[in-house]
Amino acid sequence: MHTPNPVSLEAKRSGEPALREIGVGPWLETHPGEPRPDDPSSPNYDPRYDASLLNEGDRRNVLDRYRYWSVSAIRDDLDAHGRHDFEVAIENWTHDFNIGSIVRTANAFTARRVHIVGPHKWNRKGSLMTELYSHVEHHPSISELVGCWRQRIAGEIAAEQALAAAAAYHAHQAAERNDLAILAQKTTEIGDHDARIRELENARVIALDIIPGAVPIETYRFPKRCLMLFGAEGPGLSKKALELADDVVYISQFGSVRSINAGAAAAVAMHCWIAQHA
Repeated sequence: MHTPNPVSLEAKRSGEPALREIGVGPWLETHPGEPRPDDPSSPNYDPRYDASLLNEGDRRNVLDRYRYWSVSAIRDDLDAHGRHDFEVAIENWTHDFNIGSIVRTANAFTARRVHIVGPHKWNRKGSLMTELYSHVEHHPSISELVGCWRQRIAGEIAAEQALAAAAAYHAHQAAERNDLAILAQKTTEIGDHDARIRELENARVIALDIIPGAVPIETYRFPKRCLMLFGAEGPGLSKKALELADDVVYISQFGSVRSINAGAAAAVAMHCWIAQHA
């Protein structure tokens, strides 16, 4: 018979751990005497609340301010507050277990979009349902993804140019009328559109991998608008992904292993963008 490790035996005797309870119970238990917020006749009626969660409690992995809210209400609120300007793409050729973790991190940092490249079915085990609150798109190949992304950027540039031209027209009219308030407003709008155009023109596809010629992420300046490409545990990114990338960055390491976990590497890259732009 196997003899238990003494550390394990001592751990059992310690009485630990006393884990914290996450989330909230049913509304009637947590807010006794208060009217339900999903009742249209209630003074605190709010259509964002989900009836089943109010009945059963909410133990989901969401911020406390989203307790009892429906999935669509949370997703809409994240959109309303504004998602960040980076997007992430994960190659799904090997059904990698890290994909769920990367999707979860993309939600935590409110990536604008998440792209799954390859087979439609992906390993959701580590995502904890966070894909429901994000905008997830599927692509059959990395070439299709990058082409689509570049076209989207071009479209946004054209839209900003049109808005800048319209603001310039109205500014000209305001100047002729000597309407200084409108002139100042439209001049500010032109500057804002021009700044956005410059950001979009500097948009880049960034691959995270360890190859000759890659630059250290610690000294890399992320463009505000970018698409980050992440590969699978082990093989990393495909040749086509590296070929299509504008830049390739790597995370400096000092131990004996060649690379860190793919999910952890993706989290480091996303947080680097956050540290520079958020």
